[in-house]
Amino acid sequence: MPRFLEVKFKGERKALFANPLGYPFKVGFFAIVEAEKGEDFGKINNIVENLKDSRYSKTKVLKVLRKSSPEDILINKQNRLKEKSALAFCGRKVEKHRLKMKLVDCEYQFDHNKITFYFTAEKRVDFRELVKDLATEYKTRIELRQIGVRDEARRQSGFGVCGQKLCCSRWIDDFSPITTQAAKDQNLPLNPNKLAGVCGRLKCCLVFERDYYNWAIKQYPSLAKEIKGPKGLAVVQRIAVLKESVLIKYKSNGEYEWLDLAQVKKDISKCNKGCGRKPANVKN
Repeated sequence: MPRFLEVKFKGERKALFANPLGYPFKVGFFAIVEAEKGEDFGKINNIVENLKDSRYSKTKVLKVLRKSSPEDILINKQNRLKEKSALAFCGRKVEKHRLKMKLVDCEYQFDHNKITFYFTAEKRVDFRELVKDLATEYKTRIELRQIGVRDEARRQSGFGVCGQKLCCSRWIDDFSPITTQAAKDQNLPLNPNKLAGVCGRLKCCLVFERDYYNWAIKQYPSLAKEIKGPKGLAVVQRIAVLKESVLIKYKSNGEYEWLDLAQVKKDISKCNKGCGRKPANVKN
């Protein structure tokens, strides 16, 4: 039986839980778990075999209490409806107090012992009066949590220009620092509009695809390198890693041609052997 389980909650929030009762949970099962104060409802996202994994090594481990019942699932659906009303109410209070903050989401704890409101803001916000209004209205513990724009995109989810669900809301656990150097390594044009994701920051895929590009780029001739093409000597203009092709420009007539990487490697090999030049991997 699985000893530890990763449970996912609303907004792609995840946490690790022990399974002391030894229930045979599987990925996709719903469960009632121990919260900091009370109970919460979540979905089994992963069976964890190794607690030494860096994602879990410093995690406080609470307990899975039981498998969810049909009644629990109904309560969870009702909570989702209540969250919409609470978010609208909070929005009106934000306007009343003229707070410079953008409400992102609202999340009810399963047992209603806590309601969490997520927001973004450029600076720190004094929301003490707002919390008083919310506590008076809902008679429970209120938490206002400031998050970044990447976390906002994760909670709201959506689709990227690739047509796939956003990586941050699908599988990324932690956000890594991203710089334009990652785009340069992949020979991408430094166009802010094309490099930015729906959050307005540089796309996460620039980082996790970087290692592959750094490996793949070694298979290609360098830009401006002179090679022998099917129609004579040419100069490398562009490389397309995903298409495994190279754009060359012939020196004789200025004509451009796309060549498969395999053909380029073959032509370079022939040229090294028969063009009067010593192969690059032969030392004196």
